[in-house]
Amino acid sequence: MKRLPDKTVERLSQYRRTLNNQLAKGKTHIFSHEIANLLHITPVQVRRDIMLIGYSGTLRKGYDISEMIELIGTIIDTDQGVRIAVIGMGNLGKAFIHYMYEKRTKLKIVAAFDVNPDKIDKSYEDVYCYHLDKLEEIMIEKEISVAIIATPPEVASPLADRLKEAGIRGILNYTPRPLSPREGVYLEEHDMITSLEKVAYFVKN
Repeated sequence: MKRLPDKTVERLSQYRRTLNNQLAKGKTHIFSHEIANLLHITPVQVRRDIMLIGYSGTLRKGYDISEMIELIGTIIDTDQGVRIAVIGMGNLGKAFIHYMYEKRTKLKIVAAFDVNPDKIDKSYEDVYCYHLDKLEEIMIEKEISVAIIATPPEVASPLADRLKEAGIRGILNYTPRPLSPREGVYLEEHDMITSLEKVAYFVKN
């Protein structure tokens, strides 16, 4: 399969969560318009995404939910899982660890980093927090491929450089300071302030 567009991968993740919820309710099949209604998108978009991954349903029953969940898993997940590190153990970093601990997916946070002596050498939801000085050593030792940056914004850029040198292939930046792309590293930015301002604009209008 060819590399999928970024937005399609995002929606596939959303489809899987929605399908799992429907399966838990005892539903076995679902139509594109039902998925679209649950996610507030168009049925045409749902059908396009599902065609891209080579799946089709039936006119009478729609899509088989279990089959779709399994197929999306083969596309998004890896057999061995993805090992993740959280950098910055403030409230946001701890929230990431707690959330992923509850989900028990193939995305596993295996290390955390900070410079605060009160946070170093402690475990949070079975995730050990190391001093940032050990970043490169632990990244290699634990075969970590994705990092979440939840630090003060002024240290995000030098951290991204260190992460690239340590072999990190994906970065999720949760600071309000955008990062420039690093060759060979997939970068995802999430600016909560921008998201809130967007919501506030539409509330105002």
